[in-house]
Amino acid sequence: MHNSALPRAVRGETAMVATGHPLAAQAAAGALAQGGSAVDAAIAADAVMGVVEPMATGIGGDLLAMLVPPGAEPQSYNGSGRSPMAFEAGLLAPFPGARLPERHVHTLTVPGAVRGWHDLHQRHGRLPWRGLFAAAIAAARDGFAVGAVAAREWALFQPVIASDPVSARLYRADAPPRAGDAFHNPELAATLEAIAHGGPDAFYRGAPAAAAEQASRARGGVLTASDFAAHSGGFCTPLRGRFRGLEVLQCPPNTHGLAVLHALQALDALPLDPEDPRSALDMVRCMGEAMAHAKRVVADPAGNTVCTVVVDAEGFAVTLMSSVFKRFGSGIGVPGAGFALQNRGFGFAPPGQLNGAAPGKRPYHTVVPGAALRGGAFHAGFGVVGGAMQPQGQVQLLVRLAAWGQELQQAIAAPRWRLEGERALAIEAGTPEPVVRALRAAGYAEPTGQGELGGRSDFGGAQMVLRAPDGQLLGGSDPRKDGMALACEAASR
Repeated sequence: MHNSALPRAVRGETAMVATGHPLAAQAAAGALAQGGSAVDAAIAADAVMGVVEPMATGIGGDLLAMLVPPGAEPQSYNGSGRSPMAFEAGLLAPFPGARLPERHVHTLTVPGAVRGWHDLHQRHGRLPWRGLFAAAIAAARDGFAVGAVAAREWALFQPVIASDPVSARLYRADAPPRAGDAFHNPELAATLEAIAHGGPDAFYRGAPAAAAEQASRARGGVLTASDFAAHSGGFCTPLRGRFRGLEVLQCPPNTHGLAVLHALQALDALPLDPEDPRSALDMVRCMGEAMAHAKRVVADPAGNTVCTVVVDAEGFAVTLMSSVFKRFGSGIGVPGAGFALQNRGFGFAPPGQLNGAAPGKRPYHTVVPGAALRGGAFHAGFGVVGGAMQPQGQVQLLVRLAAWGQELQQAIAAPRWRLEGERALAIEAGTPEPVVRALRAAGYAEPTGQGELGGRSDFGGAQMVLRAPDGQLLGGSDPRKDGMALACEAASR
């Protein structure tokens, strides 16, 4: 992705958003212009992302957030859902090694996004709840132009939606939309309308929960409406680590955010010369050790996600990430509701392990919204989507920014590597040849697995907002995705 002609980061004085689609950025900007908080803006943007990138996120998925209020302690929010209460070890007996396949009805977990929006809004919102969903409802009802990256993934993962009659009809498996095509989802518009007017209970105790149970039972699953009704998320204290003068914040387990801190701690003591290929070797080695550590102490890995970062005029910063895990989640559509259910249960290890599958349990989670402080004050909010790429992308981004002093958009667009196994390393096109030779000579081989990506690696997509030394805000958005950074004007208070 390296390109010397890439645009520079967006600069703004008042407020900033970086997110995965222009319509989401506009929704966030609209919320800020009405006097909304960063959390209001992030919710409005995330609701839109669930409409325009259904393969990545939506109300059938989970939500996690990192919040840095001005003059107050940072907070993280975990809105990940749990396995069904009727999920017991005997259900896994037919599977080799008692390990679920990627797409199966027993991978269904309760979606946490809608409750997450509400919990965040209750604590930090300023605008009326109902108005936060206007842009998402309009996009679903009136249609939107499908983005280039979304269209490519829609076609690539067409077999996932084609395998389920509800999803096949809903997401046009017979003719997946191409870039620029209009796509409408009136069923999702109606569900979002219900949520806007009735709050989270309209989802967790209403028709969507009953329809989700119907979809699960039709496949022989055990997810029920009572599992939806029992769902709760919660605020928690972030994990902290230091790197090159920054205090880096990550969500605690059940996410693998601690892998970021583990790798950065090891790297902080090293020279990390950007001109020396050995720096790349050190980064890959430390990242591999950190991910192995996370697998032992958190759980078992792998996805697709969206990220929105907002900083408002008062300096409140939020990194909000939501996901249905693998593209189109489980692929199992909810009849009449306009969305598919996530497949987070694939993140469970076999029973008996720390992250072993069990009733009412949260699996290992790949979503890791991050932030960094400098001198105790907000410095940056960031996320890198892409399953196991998330901690790896964050480490590479932070090394480029904090250790190498690169400009924000340059650091985001720079070529990346991705560990896909202990010695399997995908290297993105554009990586300097001396670095490629050094990594291959060290025994890191090109991944050969086929799977759904057919050997193609996903190098993620970053969104980031940081505070420049002059006090202004810089926003960067990854060219690997359909998103943008947008400087916003906030309403005077």
